[in-house]
Amino acid sequence: MRIATLTSGGDCPGLNAVIRGIVRTASSEYGSTVVGYEDGWVGLLEDRRIQLYDDEEIDRVLLRGGTILGTGRLHPDKFREGIEQIKENLENAGVDALIPIGGEGTLKGALWLHENGIPVVGVPKTIDNDVNATDYTFGFDTAVSVATDAIDRLHTTAESHNRVMVVEVMGRHVGWIALHAGMAGGAHYTVIPEVPFDIDEICKAMERRFQMGEKYGIVVVAEGARPKEGTMELKTGGIDQFGHEVFTGVGQQVADAIHERLGHDVRTTVLGHIQRGGTPTAYDRVLATRYGVHACRAAHEGKYGTVASLQGESIGLVSLQDAVGTLKVVPIERYEAAAALFG
Repeated sequence: MRIATLTSGGDCPGLNAVIRGIVRTASSEYGSTVVGYEDGWVGLLEDRRIQLYDDEEIDRVLLRGGTILGTGRLHPDKFREGIEQIKENLENAGVDALIPIGGEGTLKGALWLHENGIPVVGVPKTIDNDVNATDYTFGFDTAVSVATDAIDRLHTTAESHNRVMVVEVMGRHVGWIALHAGMAGGAHYTVIPEVPFDIDEICKAMERRFQMGEKYGIVVVAEGARPKEGTMELKTGGIDQFGHEVFTGVGQQVADAIHERLGHDVRTTVLGHIQRGGTPTAYDRVLATRYGVHACRAAHEGKYGTVASLQGESIGLVSLQDAVGTLKVVPIERYEAAAALFG
């Protein structure tokens, strides 16, 4: 059997571990070969592929962040228009099954390919942890660890200078990174997209800390956070070519509002892409490897139209239909548990 794989969307710690899991499993359990398409769907459409071998080189990629195949995005219209070319490329390469690795957008593409007759098994990937029907996605643990380390470091400088530090973390539509990093790092207020914030409530929490003698505060803000209607205005940045909202720095705008209302020294740190770069944590290496192994086995067993899924401690399969269409958001009770620690 000949397996193909690709990585699409944003880079993410653990991608190479998935690739390694696929290659090693295909070779050792089935005697199969694996090819990788470069730069995501673009490489599949342009037939840019490389042979992936079960050798020392594939072992070493376990430690690396990013993806040895490269990644990218392709406009949905171009993707749909290229279906016949994609089928031809896969047929010419002798590919029996495709394993795309990516987030909700990539898995939507995988579902569409499956509906058009291409044998597909997906692997869920995103640092945001927002893919439905799986408990955790690889990359999330690394992103939370990076953010938590940054918050830990900001405590000391904030306390030394009697400042409020606003830390902006990734999370366009969901607040899993902000929630976990805020709780793990002992933040004094956390703002997520699922719960519109009131800037006055944030200011009250910070002011209480100064009145009680703490003299500093840490506020964690997800990049997609929004204020309650009528509380403050956020700048708008429009929509990019892929239909994604362009964010305008909610962290800095929250910091400016706190400074204007309280007069305290307020600084902003935007963690940005460092959250999804670099070496994956041990947890993400293990999870990503397990995803690769299970996806490869599913492809060999003909279980197409599915995606590998973590349920509790076990990895199984769910349908691609169940994995896409609805983002996995932070439940209100989880946020309320964190809110008990604010101030």
